[in-house]
Amino acid sequence: MKTNSFQSSRRFAWLPAVLILLALVPQAQAHILHGEAGGFASGFHHPWSGLDHICAMVAVGLWGAQLGGRAMWLLPVVFPMVMSVGGFFGLIGVPLPGQEIGIALSALLLGTMVCAEVRPKHLIWPAILVGAFGFYHGHAHGVELPPGQSGLLYSIGFVIATGTLHLCGITIGLLHRWSAGRLTIRLAGGAILACGVYFLWAAVQPEPKETAPEKAKASAVEPANFWQNV
Repeated sequence: MKTNSFQSSRRFAWLPAVLILLALVPQAQAHILHGEAGGFASGFHHPWSGLDHICAMVAVGLWGAQLGGRAMWLLPVVFPMVMSVGGFFGLIGVPLPGQEIGIALSALLLGTMVCAEVRPKHLIWPAILVGAFGFYHGHAHGVELPPGQSGLLYSIGFVIATGTLHLCGITIGLLHRWSAGRLTIRLAGGAILACGVYFLWAAVQPEPKETAPEKAKASAVEPANFWQNV
C-alpha cells in the first residue's frame, strides 16, 4: 500500500511546477493587483461560456461513469492535468494549429464514445484521447486570458470549473446503474455528438475576408500583442 501511494504521488509531482510556470508568465505579472480578483472569476467563467467546452467536459465525466472503476476518476483527472499544460502554452503565445477543429472533434468523438458506450479493454488509449483533447481546450483557455489579469489565478479558475463540469457528468452518469438510465446517458452522448458535428462544420467554414482598413489595423497591433505574450 505504501509503494502504491508513493508511486501515485510521483505521478502528480510535476503539477506544482506547471502552476509555478503559469505564475511566471510576463503578461500575468502585469498589473497583477488590478486583475487578481478578476483573474480567478474570468477563468472560472470561461469553460461555462462556450457550449463546445461544456459538451466535451461533461462527456468526459459521462464516459468515465460508464466505464466505472478507475476510469471514473482517471479520465476526469487526466483532462485538467494536461489542460493546465495546454493553458501554459496558450498563455505564453505558442500557436496550436487546428485549435478549433481539435475542440470540435473532442465533443464529436467523446460524444460518440458515450453514445456507443465504447468499453476498451485498457484505459491507456482513453486516457491519451482525453488528455489530447484536454490540451486543446487548455490552450484555448490560455490564449483568451484577459489583459492585466493574473495568469495563475485565471488558470486555477478554469481548472476548478473543468472539474465541476466533470463532476456534473459523473453525477449524471450514475444513472448508468439502471436500464432506463443507460439509455438516457447514451441519448445524452448522441446530443453531444450532434453538437460536435455542428462545431466541426463551423470550424471548417472559411473566415470572412477582411477589408483593407481592418487588415491594416490588425497587422498594426499584432507585434504589440505578440511581445506582451512572450
